[in-house]
Amino acid sequence: MLGPQTLAVSNAGKKQIVDNARATVWETTGQPAEKADHDRVAIDLAKPGNAAFIKRGDTQPSSLHSIVVDVKDANIPPIPNKTPYPLAFPREGVRKILENNRVIVWDYTWTRGKPTVMHFHDKQVVVVYMADGKLKSTTPDGQSVVNTISFGLTKFNEPDRSHSEEVVDGSARAVMVEFK
Repeated sequence: MLGPQTLAVSNAGKKQIVDNARATVWETTGQPAEKADHDRVAIDLAKPGNAAFIKRGDTQPSSLHSIVVDVKDANIPPIPNKTPYPLAFPREGVRKILENNRVIVWDYTWTRGKPTVMHFHDKQVVVVYMADGKLKSTTPDGQSVVNTISFGLTKFNEPDRSHSEEVVDGSARAVMVEFK
């Protein structure tokens, strides 16, 4: 689903998914090695759960199929958590892939029939789904929505939201790039 901060553009093995003040996100297929024009996170879809940070000017290795997150120089601080809920990350069952002064990258697999605790998202985040299924998101006031997810589906989410999540069909796994 393309939102107001999303733009679909493609050129020779690259399809732009998101472009906003914080990041430009690309889906790449058969990309040769290239110099990074921004700091970036490359999530290799051929090896789910792997991600690498490439500094501006360094060479990003070639890949068969990746999601590439170009991290722009926007200074957008986390939202203060004024809720009674814990932050979205870290959480039980999450694996930190990498962290530096720009991003934290998490790998998380939801467990069917076990909702996450109600939590607060304080940062902008790019979510790259690594499985096909349906995730139910429930807000503190009890409102629920079921979202269909698929392998490679990539979304940019704004902060300042609370919810719990539960996989209700298929499976659910994602690599999440939280911006600092």
